[in-house]
Amino acid sequence: MLSGLLGKKVGMTQVFGPQGAAVPVTVIEAGPCVVTQIKTTATDGYTAVQIGFGKAKRANRPELGHLGHTLTQLPAQRRKQQQTQAKARAEARSKAAEAKAEAEAEEAEEHEEEEEAEEGEKETGEEEEGEEEKGATLEAKAEEAEARGKTKVKTPAAEKDARTAQRDPKRKRAGGGLGPFEVLREVRSFGGDALKVGQEFDATMFKQGELVDVVGTSKGKGFQGVMKRHGFGGGPRTHGQSDRPRAPGSIGAGNTPGRILKNTRMAGHMGAERVTVKALEVVATDAERNLLLIKGSIPGPTGGLVMVRKVASSLALAERLQQEQQQTK
Repeated sequence: MLSGLLGKKVGMTQVFGPQGAAVPVTVIEAGPCVVTQIKTTATDGYTAVQIGFGKAKRANRPELGHLGHTLTQLPAQRRKQQQTQAKARAEARSKAAEAKAEAEAEEAEEHEEEEEAEEGEKETGEEEEGEEEKGATLEAKAEEAEARGKTKVKTPAAEKDARTAQRDPKRKRAGGGLGPFEVLREVRSFGGDALKVGQEFDATMFKQGELVDVVGTSKGKGFQGVMKRHGFGGGPRTHGQSDRPRAPGSIGAGNTPGRILKNTRMAGHMGAERVTVKALEVVATDAERNLLLIKGSIPGPTGGLVMVRKVASSLALAERLQQEQQQTK
């Protein structure tokens, strides 16, 4: 089982409880999320599960390769392959030429030996038998030449025709594999369930009344002053200080310590930070549309990426139970 699920913030609305009270809720489209990688201590040094969420319009080759897609060759890869194949063909042709020259030399030696043997024979009335033997020798040579002709080296044009015949016309684009996904994130796993790559999880992982933590990125506010960023009260509006109502005031002593202390609250960039809201109640679930209705507000704009995960207490309890089960075994 996964510890969390990726989702998208749809917006806020309200529902009415059993006593008629209006409950403000945030609607989250949780999942479906697909397991893309399982990390183990033996291979990665830690245990985690990588999940993908959302459909990406485009992805680069490393991402597609990571997700198990079959990629077409790049021009540089194709040129390198062609060079390697051309080198192999040249070596094969040279070896075949050497073998052919050796075979011709052996045939010439055999022919000379046969002529010497014929001259040494006595000239008797066995001319007809000699002619038959000569004919058999010629037939054997013809058979050998025919066998050598069958073992010819393939020409580059013939090899190209063979590759074209074996080529799959459907492999013009990357195919197979998972995704591509808009977002990849790692989450923890618990419960001891055997997970598989390609396994899918949706909003049914959470139940009504369950407490969850929601992690999101807060809205970016840009560069803000100390009153909005830190809640300062501002300077006095009287005694001629008309230009000091939103000023930060003093930021440190002059002589001692003679410097500005670290973490002094000043103006600066506000928002666009990772924020976790803990222990929110799941008011309702919609399994058909993968929707979660969570009580209260969560960080981030409408359409922002969020992670809904089980509370830390439930994860700790699950891990403790898993350890006890392993000890009993």
